[in-house]
Amino acid sequence: MKHEKSYTEMMKSLAHAKMEANVRKILDVYIDMVIDESIFLHQKERLESQINDALDMRDKQQFELLSTKYKTLLAKAT
Repeated sequence: MKHEKSYTEMMKSLAHAKMEANVRKILDVYIDMVIDESIFLHQKERLESQINDALDMRDKQQFELLSTKYKTLLAKAT
């Protein structure tokens, strides 16, 4: 005799599958947020270092260019 799932078992199985799909979606969003934050922090630190180098070299043109990029990066983050 074939073992068939009852309606209750099928509904539990479906609910469990939906919950797993939701968890995966949430984890994907969280992973994207962590990656975006890491990229942002890296770019910010790199620009800060380049701005400091431009100041040390008294390169006004480079400083202004990098400052504009820095402001744009910060504006995108908010």
